[in-house]
Amino acid sequence: MDEQQGEMTAPVGVAPASAVVELLGRDGRAVLVQRVTGWPVRLGRSPGCDVVLDDPHLAPEHAELHLAPGGGVQLRLLPSVNGGAVAGRRLAAGGEAVLPTGGNFQLAGCALRLRTSADVLAPEQVMVVHPVRHWALLPLMLLSMLGFHWLDRWSAVDPDARWVDYVSPMLTPLAFMLGWAGLWSLASQIFQHRFPFAIHLRRVLLVTLVTQLLDWVLPAVAYAMSWPRLMAVEAFTLPVTLAVLMAWHSRLVWPGAQRVLNIGITSLLLLWLGLQVANRQEQQHLFGPPYLASLPPPALRVAPTQSTQSLIESLQPLKAELAKQARKDNDSLGEDDSGGE
Repeated sequence: MDEQQGEMTAPVGVAPASAVVELLGRDGRAVLVQRVTGWPVRLGRSPGCDVVLDDPHLAPEHAELHLAPGGGVQLRLLPSVNGGAVAGRRLAAGGEAVLPTGGNFQLAGCALRLRTSADVLAPEQVMVVHPVRHWALLPLMLLSMLGFHWLDRWSAVDPDARWVDYVSPMLTPLAFMLGWAGLWSLASQIFQHRFPFAIHLRRVLLVTLVTQLLDWVLPAVAYAMSWPRLMAVEAFTLPVTLAVLMAWHSRLVWPGAQRVLNIGITSLLLLWLGLQVANRQEQQHLFGPPYLASLPPPALRVAPTQSTQSLIESLQPLKAELAKQARKDNDSLGEDDSGGE
């Protein structure tokens, strides 16, 4: 084999017209690409190597790539402490192995890949370009969210409440959403090498505004139309909207694993909903809350009024159930008294 470093030729096998050695990061992306200018290719920490890697776990001259007699590229480990691996098989110093399809191999803690002109390239991926939103959309959504929280606080405090009574209920959700968007942006930085903070913040604000709007609309519609069972939907808005939000974020962070992430998020959602149903069934208010702490203004009432007699008749099953429970309590109390004597 001609081992001149300036030419990529070999007398036995057909040398690839061009090749590169890539250092792979944790996400499988190439963080360093070095062109192969001749065979054999020496890898290590020494500046005299063809592929120089800055890893203290590598020997100065750790390994060598050369054309195999039967074709392909063979890895040969030089004297080293940490060795390497090919296709999951560990190699010690002096070991040899032909690189598999894809050209992946490992030297100490470095994941590497040899790509040649003979390899089939993956098709070009479509670059996802998010449309530029109007500059005022994000501030408008922030102001709307703060306005909803201000109305909630205003309806809960005394008329003469101080301004400091509004600060914490308004700023705490804002700080939480900024931190939430920041964490998802960090995840995007790790997996996609970009920091789309505005996109993540816009998504969490949109879902939050929808949730707040449902919290206002559902009780008003249930009261206006006399549909008490509609209130059962309110208990499930938080888990459903949270699952939708996480799936929406993960689609931006890790689009390649969208199916697996959706299955995991759906499983957690079904578990949460099952616990919600079991808890509400235990508390005997499966279709809505046991009572309403506050009512919307009477002007919103659309359903016709009911007579007092109809209310009394609707409470008859409750009267029988309470009487049954009272008899049970009296019987258990009597048994305790007789046992004490």
